[in-house]
Amino acid sequence: MLAIRLTAEPDRLDTLVLPVRPGATDDAQAEPMPTGVAPPDGIADEVAALIPVARFHGRAGEVHTQLRPGGAPRRLLLLGIGAADEAAWRAGGAALARTAKDETHVTLALPAGVAPEAVRGLVEGLLLGSYRFRLGADPDAPSLTDVDLAVADPEAYEQAVTVARTTARMTRLARDLTNMPSSVKNPQWFAEQVAEAVTDLPGLTLRVREPEQLAAEGFGGILAVGGGSASGPRLVELDWHPSEARTHVVLVGKGITFDTGGISIKPVPAMKLMRKDMAGAAAVVAATLGVAALGLPVRVTTLAPLAENMVSGAAFRPGDVIRHYGGLTSETTNSDAEGRLVLADALAYAVQELQPDLLVDLATLTGANSVALGTRTGALYSDNDQLAEELLAAISSAGESAWRMPLPNDYVEHLGSDLADLHSAPTQGASSVLAALYLREFTGDLRDRWLHIDMSAPSWCERADAELTRGATGWGVRGLLRWLAALD
Repeated sequence: MLAIRLTAEPDRLDTLVLPVRPGATDDAQAEPMPTGVAPPDGIADEVAALIPVARFHGRAGEVHTQLRPGGAPRRLLLLGIGAADEAAWRAGGAALARTAKDETHVTLALPAGVAPEAVRGLVEGLLLGSYRFRLGADPDAPSLTDVDLAVADPEAYEQAVTVARTTARMTRLARDLTNMPSSVKNPQWFAEQVAEAVTDLPGLTLRVREPEQLAAEGFGGILAVGGGSASGPRLVELDWHPSEARTHVVLVGKGITFDTGGISIKPVPAMKLMRKDMAGAAAVVAATLGVAALGLPVRVTTLAPLAENMVSGAAFRPGDVIRHYGGLTSETTNSDAEGRLVLADALAYAVQELQPDLLVDLATLTGANSVALGTRTGALYSDNDQLAEELLAAISSAGESAWRMPLPNDYVEHLGSDLADLHSAPTQGASSVLAALYLREFTGDLRDRWLHIDMSAPSWCERADAELTRGATGWGVRGLLRWLAALD
């Protein structure tokens, strides 16, 4: 990650970045913002003259580079910050990271009196916009390694930078886990990555159930989905329990490390990106690590049911009846609707054994998510208005997007089965809604304190856009951390 330093006395000014905001009206000229640390003599006048010539509008994420051979600084960058709110600064930081990728160091002079929230957005944008994932040598790797933030009072922004750095680091971890090819990433590998991450964070406890323990304790859904693979399933349980915690939250994340669809096999185009089918597990694990790194006073237990859904003689079949943790049974007629089966086990376990105050699950569950809401927005389901509103607000303020969807009772009848308690994948009705209704059946007494997010679409991005880079987005980490930090 980039090294970011707060300083009141910038001493490296080869490349200087100055913020510019749009004019007060559509027709007004953009204007440079007064900075807390004065730029070198003459630079302010030069910027004022440059703005109209460069036709610079000051929109968030707009960048103009001015070369100054023989001058100091040698390069002058104008950075548009739009409305100058947290989101605009986040977009600006990401744009700066891309524009200045061939520099080794830049100094950004921040406006006088800039809000800590703006600095948080800026740092997140810098660290997330500069993210790259590559297993081999990268000849085009960015040269940029250091960013100085020039402010009059560095101490006033240290906490904002710390929170932003931790948030970005955990989002990048979730991206790394999700981007990793499934030739490397099986359930055991994922569990090992969690174990390695925990060693640097005291106060976390980790338990990993292997197939023998899963069978002994009755996790039938996880075992069924993982039964067709030579790489056995796992259940990761990660717990952060500070002494001052008054609220206990359980996070559950779908962790299918590769999804062929099983016997109900996917077509090749739909299968080639199925390494991302564990993005929910990556998000909840990374968020929990972030909670521990920040020392938040809330208890968080994360459950990541991990399995590889493969085709073999041991694979579960369409029409099988599965007995889940706690005893409920599911008739499954589509082995490509496997995510809800592993989540059902984890939800039932959370309700019966952990008894939390709140229960939240994230899952790359259905293609219908993108059909309904496009590629950037998760589908949020809950019967609890307050919980839904608070998490939606946190997701939005963190720069992510979700939309609340209905849980209509007239769809519940489609979950009926002649063979089992539930039909796991009925074909009637909207598939994302039905999947949520199915999961709700496993929430027991926590039904009115449960929330589900189908985040299949926003877990992946096909092109760079603001702080998102092509590939895994780490969706959910930022929103969850923002929400958990605000809990009493």
